[in-house]
Amino acid sequence: MFDIGLNLTSAQFSHDRDEVVARAFSAGVKGLLLTGTNLHESEQAQTLAKHYPHCWSTAGVHPHDSSQWTEESADKLRALARQPEVVAIGECGLDFNRNFSTPAEQEAAFSAQLALAAELGMPVFMHCRDAHERFMALLEPWLDKLPGAVLHCFTGSRSDALACLNRGLYLGITGWVCDERRGLELRELLPLIPADRLLFETDAPYLLARDMKPKPASRRNEPAYLGHIVERVAHWRGEEAQQLAAQTDDNVRRLFGITF
Repeated sequence: MFDIGLNLTSAQFSHDRDEVVARAFSAGVKGLLLTGTNLHESEQAQTLAKHYPHCWSTAGVHPHDSSQWTEESADKLRALARQPEVVAIGECGLDFNRNFSTPAEQEAAFSAQLALAAELGMPVFMHCRDAHERFMALLEPWLDKLPGAVLHCFTGSRSDALACLNRGLYLGITGWVCDERRGLELRELLPLIPADRLLFETDAPYLLARDMKPKPASRRNEPAYLGHIVERVAHWRGEEAQQLAAQTDDNVRRLFGITF
């Protein structure tokens, strides 16, 4: 099992980060991709990925932080992406749900990061919320110039999923699918996702699976809980968890070009 989305830079892990990583590997996780959401956190994620074994990172600017994008941002990300631990550009994309940055700022930062990924020949690690049509419109011109792309923490509709899959995107599935309130639509879509386009992630410390029993007292999500998501998704897809985990590990190697 490989967790493609872990916010290890979060302050929620500041007091026991070593233990969190150790618990993940003890639970059978084989590798971790640490998410960079702005320039500072991307640098932190790379530093942590260098410190811990079997860890890699992304480098990018999240749509929430797009107002921070400047002419120098691409240069700083380009330099960071030269580090061997950095295997994808992102987290980048659009989020029209909260608009912490304006749509115009988000679109500018997203397009610039797509251009950078194409220039560097790197895959993109993307975010999309309440912005599917505009997201796809901006992404489409770059897809044939990118080695690969994943829409992480996918929570969209059936039509959204099919549009992404038809354009060759990977979809990242989190513990959202285990939520009996919000995850039912996504649960129904699971059989539509080809096994060779599926990736797993916790998005820890967020999105703790609501059907875990017992739930951790802290209510904080950890990569050690990835196995629960894999098992539940395999169950709903009518597949063996071990076989599905092996397939998604192959997907990670193919998309990010890493060995673990």
